Amino acid sequence: MKIGVTGCAGFLGSHLVDRLLAKGHHVIGIDNLSMGTMENVEYNLDNPNFKFFKIDVRNLDLLKQHLSKSDVIVHLAAYKIPRYGNALQTLLVNSQGIHNVLETAKENRCKVVLASTSDVYGKNPNLPFNEDDDLVMGPSTVARWSYAVSKIYAEHLCFSYQEEYKFPIVILRIFGSYGPRQHLSWWGGPQSVFISQILNNKEVTIHGDGKQTRTFTYVSDTIDGIVAAIENDKANGHIFNIGSTYEISIIDLARLIKKLSNTSNKLKLKFVPYSSFSGKKYEDVRRRIPDISKAKQILNFIPKVPLEEGLKKTIQWQKSIMEVKNLIKIIK
Repeated sequence: MKIGVTGCAGFLGSHLVDRLLAKGHHVIGIDNLSMGTMENVEYNLDNPNFKFFKIDVRNLDLLKQHLSKSDVIVHLAAYKIPRYGNALQTLLVNSQGIHNVLETAKENRCKVVLASTSDVYGKNPNLPFNEDDDLVMGPSTVARWSYAVSKIYAEHLCFSYQEEYKFPIVILRIFGSYGPRQHLSWWGGPQSVFISQILNNKEVTIHGDGKQTRTFTYVSDTIDGIVAAIENDKANGHIFNIGSTYEISIIDLARLIKKLSNTSNKLKLKFVPYSSFSGKKYEDVRRRIPDISKAKQILNFIPKVPLEEGLKKTIQWQKSIMEVKNLIKIIK
């Protein structure tokens, strides 16, 4: 198939490109490189089945020019939770981006796979989260919810286009992906920051009390789910949770990373109150666990990589990246 991937130079996007090319698909990669990097895709540039274009998803004309003849468009490009600001960018990029992708897709009624987020479940206290559960948002005065709202809007827009223009969509609510090529900031998730802090013998910054829990999904498992959604027509018109069901608290995650890092120094924790965040208002989700029975049934999606195994691989990758960066600093 001819498959368009927005956000192709990012974490998930670059891994997806690798997998699709390995399976013999033709891939058109789109990225504005605001958060992604050419290092993630440059080794594929010589592959005749891969074309890369530096394009912002808000540029409708260029999207149509390069993606309108696709069989499938996978929309990964997005701004994430505005923990330290950027609520406006989050709302505009995410809303305009999905609108332009859908406008492009309707040119030849190609399939759209949207990467949504577990964050859309918000403060729903019922666990594990099922795809048909209520989406419980906090107040609009708390900027943190702008990411979830932008993705809920994107989901509604997808279903509306599917009904109006008769082309298939699939929604994937992704839970806590991590692994090599993850962004080395809070954009990449707490595990990314914790690994860097522990390897550098710095304080590990825990937001809130650290008792909030999450599930973390190794990148190869997430890609399994995305590829299944692309290739399986039975996925069309559905929402799927894609993630691991193994629950761990953030503070225990920090302890586990410390153990797996094999560093001699003691773990030093620094608890950061939410009141210190941008706007002084922030709400966290206490627990986040997916019900993946639907994905198992229709997509045959089963996470395979245990957390410890995935973290070991991720720590080793991140350590090598940090060593290279330190070497470059020394040379300069």
